[in-house]
Amino acid sequence: MKAVIVDDEKDSRQILAGYLKKYCADVTVCGFGESVVTGLEAIRQHNPDIVFLDIEMPYGNGFDLLDKAGDISFETVFVTAFDNYAIQALNQSAAYYLLKPIDIDELVKAVEKIKAERADSHVRHAKVLVDNIRATGPQKIMLPTMEGFEIVPVQDILYCEAVDNFTRFHFEHTAPLLICRTLKYFEEVLTPHRFLRIHRSYMINPGYVIRYSKGKGGYVTMKNNQELEVSSTKKKEFLDLFEK
Repeated sequence: MKAVIVDDEKDSRQILAGYLKKYCADVTVCGFGESVVTGLEAIRQHNPDIVFLDIEMPYGNGFDLLDKAGDISFETVFVTAFDNYAIQALNQSAAYYLLKPIDIDELVKAVEKIKAERADSHVRHAKVLVDNIRATGPQKIMLPTMEGFEIVPVQDILYCEAVDNFTRFHFEHTAPLLICRTLKYFEEVLTPHRFLRIHRSYMINPGYVIRYSKGKGGYVTMKNNQELEVSSTKKKEFLDLFEK
């Protein structure tokens, strides 16, 4: 696989290129960029399979570059020194990101996942991310399953249910999906879409609530007639949302 590295720090570019050469035999670094402009030039010149992209750069950031890249045919691995910088956006697309200083095991893991998924599918994580950034209509989320991944509109999700270290997604018209991430992980991703954690086991899309029954915490009935418990600690937040 051909790779382009876009980072405004020369030392960071050289270190990453050295790691890839030594530990990722399937990856050949064919170009570099130090800004949005030079990064785009390298991408258009080399047509890479992977772009290692620094998020924070002078005169623009990694998301600006992706937005200007047009039709994205490559996968992106974001590289950042900020462990909370745009992680919500990255998680929503299930994009890959590495924290500086780069951990070699994490680098190898990201490359191996990309290699496997490119063999199985033409769908690109980075394209889902950019589509969501540009979107004026329904946004989508990529859900990693045991067999691969599913891409679903966020508005189609009824509620999410914690199942040990997995999350079961429930929909109105399609079968549930068991996803290889915790409910806590998806709480960060879906809260900006007005999803609400009502219990340690449940996070709901309030748009699908059809009934609330009083109690210590109470119960909500969802559009699929499933009754879910509201914890006493979440009752006020739940009622406040509907009052608004």
